Amino acid sequence: MDEGILDEAYQRLHRTGPEFEGWLSNHGPMAAEALVRHGHGARVHRWLDDYLRRLDDLPRGLRPVDDWRAVLGDPKRAGDWLAHFDRELREHPWQEVLSTWWPRLLPGIAAGATHGVIRVGHAVRVLRTDGVTPERLAELGQALGYWAARWQPVPGAGPLTGRSDVAAALAGVPRIREQSGGIRERLGRLPDVPDWAGAAAALRPPADPAEAERTLTELVYRAGLDYLRFGHGNPVMLVHAVTAPTAVLRTLPALDPALWAPSVAAAWSATAAVTSVYAPPTPAAPPAVTPAGPAEVFARAARHGDEHVVKLADAVLDAHAATGDARVLAAADHARRLI
Repeated sequence: MDEGILDEAYQRLHRTGPEFEGWLSNHGPMAAEALVRHGHGARVHRWLDDYLRRLDDLPRGLRPVDDWRAVLGDPKRAGDWLAHFDRELREHPWQEVLSTWWPRLLPGIAAGATHGVIRVGHAVRVLRTDGVTPERLAELGQALGYWAARWQPVPGAGPLTGRSDVAAALAGVPRIREQSGGIRERLGRLPDVPDWAGAAAALRPPADPAEAERTLTELVYRAGLDYLRFGHGNPVMLVHAVTAPTAVLRTLPALDPALWAPSVAAAWSATAAVTSVYAPPTPAAPPAVTPAGPAEVFARAARHGDEHVVKLADAVLDAHAATGDARVLAAADHARRLI
């Protein structure tokens, strides 16, 4: 991985805010990380030249975060949250900051249409696998700050109490009747769905950390296959049914194993909720697939250039590596055609 290009990209992006045009998420750091990781770093700065024109400036803070519970989920305090985590990561090891804040932020996994946790997952992967630089610490701080500012629970989410495996639990997710409006409006309709409470708890809870990792791996894989059948319902938003649990899975090794089971529950709630509010009730016929290996699948996504296509390709490459099932790679090509 060309780490210099990624750190340069972070430097450019950290002058911008975590959202733009109201509350659209800044995908720049996540897409840049994926492009560099998969050998397409040469595209990053040209891609950023275009993408940066869409972004807002870094928000200014109002005052320090003192009582964090009182301002959790307050987007008006985004600048304060960014400053808070910048300071935390200058004063403490990143693993310590993550282990303190992960259980506080996890119940609000719907933050920013799940982009809070997704951005954290990309940042943690870099720190774990490629080492620490000031730019990477700053990226984790901005990711955590964004999650805190947009913190939002999934209605009805809680501990897992079911007996279903991942495939059965996903098959049982009900759909909201009116699939219109933004994600916050749609999530607000979940409590009115008669079968939602049961679906939110339907997944069998993992018995130990090893099973937690297997369950999350299966969730990413099954959600990727579901994109082939339901992605046409909302090609952009249904990407997050795959990328949110991927982010949690990538973060697990940096966490105390005691946090793995609640992490599975939160990831499940995110995938189930996104599925419920965006996936159509009836699947489409599987798309025609042109066979390709992982490198070519990602290369196609990189040439396409859309940040959601790039991030989905990045996620399904992980799922393919874990399962060996080439079908899941087709989800990235399907997104490339739909978006």
